Amino acid sequence: MKKKWFKIIKKNIRYFFILSLLAIVIANLVVINNAKEKIFSSTKLIPKNEVGLLLGTSKTLINGQQNFYFTYRVNAAVELFKAGKIKFILISGDNRTKNNNEPKDFKDELLKRGIPENKIYLDYAGFRTLDSVVRLKEIFGQNSVTMISQEFHNERAIYLAEHFGINAIGYNAKDVTNSFGFKTQVREYFARVKVFVDIIFNVEPKFLGKKIEIK
Repeated sequence: MKKKWFKIIKKNIRYFFILSLLAIVIANLVVINNAKEKIFSSTKLIPKNEVGLLLGTSKTLINGQQNFYFTYRVNAAVELFKAGKIKFILISGDNRTKNNNEPKDFKDELLKRGIPENKIYLDYAGFRTLDSVVRLKEIFGQNSVTMISQEFHNERAIYLAEHFGINAIGYNAKDVTNSFGFKTQVREYFARVKVFVDIIFNVEPKFLGKKIEIK
């Protein structure tokens, strides 16, 4: 009897593994193909938009070292703004802990780089990419946007934005190629599966709130 149950469990684990792998592959392909011709790495080629959505990340890593995802996204936002390809920068990030205020950290860096304060808006409730995207439309009233993040993140953000009726393109910040970058890329495969899970179950942002006009 024990051997029979062991075989059944082993068989089910094998099926689960195969289905999970298949889901990762399909989700990845769908997100990548959808973003073709919608992501750009040059300010010369990217179309103009009123608002650039700068997707949040922490300024430093857990060990206190510099987070290059943060640095490169700041660089990308400055490039877009100074090239005249966006008029406003909406920073959407996490502000749940005392020592991690992503929107403020980004704003401080942008101000240092010469971006006028009246051109910067903050969204403190961008806890996940889904929250950032939905709040962009529901709170900040935008139906068209330029995503600002690394390419893999822009691809996912564009897919989510289009699902919620937003016309989106992406400007790619420089990617990170060290060991931390590799771990992030691996997590991204699972994040793309989560996109479809969220869509199927109609997951909503944690917070909405009062509307804010960008002008």
